[in-house]
Amino acid sequence: MDRRSAKTRILFVDDEPRVLEGIQRMMRGMREEWDMVFAPSGPEALAIMQKEPCEVVVSDMRMPGMDGAKLLSEIKNLYPETVRIILSGHSDSAFVMKSIRAAHQYLHKPCDPAVLKSVVKKACTLRNLLADEKLKGMIGRMETLPSLPSLYSEIMDELQSPKASLQQVGRIISKDVGMTAKILQLVNSAFFGLKRRISDPTQAVSLLGLDTIKALVLTTEIFAQFPQGKAFPLPLDLLWRHSFHTGILAKAIAEKEGQNKGVAEDAFMAGLLHDLGKLILAVNWGDSYLGVHRLAEEKKILLWQAERDHWGFSHSEVGAYLVGLWGLPDSILEGLAFHHCPGRYPGEGFHVPLAVHVANALQHQQGNPVPERNPRLDEEYFARCGFLDRLGGWEECCREMMHRGGDDDEPSDSFRGR
Repeated sequence: MDRRSAKTRILFVDDEPRVLEGIQRMMRGMREEWDMVFAPSGPEALAIMQKEPCEVVVSDMRMPGMDGAKLLSEIKNLYPETVRIILSGHSDSAFVMKSIRAAHQYLHKPCDPAVLKSVVKKACTLRNLLADEKLKGMIGRMETLPSLPSLYSEIMDELQSPKASLQQVGRIISKDVGMTAKILQLVNSAFFGLKRRISDPTQAVSLLGLDTIKALVLTTEIFAQFPQGKAFPLPLDLLWRHSFHTGILAKAIAEKEGQNKGVAEDAFMAGLLHDLGKLILAVNWGDSYLGVHRLAEEKKILLWQAERDHWGFSHSEVGAYLVGLWGLPDSILEGLAFHHCPGRYPGEGFHVPLAVHVANALQHQQGNPVPERNPRLDEEYFARCGFLDRLGGWEECCREMMHRGGDDDEPSDSFRGR
């Protein structure tokens, strides 16, 4: 392989020559790592992609003829494995709504060079998380995640009601993993210009406002119902309960360790989303996924191990790939990617993947209704890192949290821990 082909290929698209020249100067220091190409229009960008596809496309929004939303929609259909980013100085709500279904991430002009480099570098690194190009393409096409049919009907009814309330909308969204993931993607991106880091879906709904939520759900259709008749290895409501409780326990463990509010909230979100990959695999490969579940039962191994035996990857990497594409914080991505194997995490000390690993295992052992083999705690890793003596305290903390929460279908406010 020659040196050129070993580089990650990045395409920048903007109809203003000065902007493209500025990006070239800004990114000059990345020439050893990136093979950068530049296009002044959507049609020329597509011609470049046809000749040699790029791993990442960064496009302006408002361009004559073919705008950024149209360009990225075409790229999504033709090259779904390509990471798609909008870089625009226009905050017009109509343009924002048009780009939401086409773009993975949205950046505002003028964009700090360090931020642009960081976002593109993260996108490049993310592509190495999964080797399967077919799977990358399937995930790249995903605009949203399917929700429980009952909750999908509930959110649609509420938003179309003349008495719709933000409190009720937030409550419904926080009950569904797919809705929560999408709302947090949007509220933490530059789509809506919010400066704060948000990890609570109810707070996200409040900040976006009822009119914006209505437009996103009813017009842009950012939520979807789980397809009727689609095979799924376990009841979705049980998967949600396990996911929510794991998030609560991960947050409690982080707080017990004296971590700051940001780490505790990231631990909650990573715990809530840690099984997101199962949803993605079920939607795309439902019948095959049923077979993987049977394989795990026959071999008496854990589900993630059966996934790797069958596909070469597990739901951990699949979920992490999607939240990375959507631009969620690195610590949440890492919490998903390493929640079964914290020993592979390159960091030291207490970290989000460790909190999610413990919370997931203890929730399985102490009250999980999901019919799977219980994952084991990696006590060898704890001993190596000096955390083994804290495990008893974490277990007691989790028992107390679950006792406070009870066995209701919807966790109580005391169990939420907020």
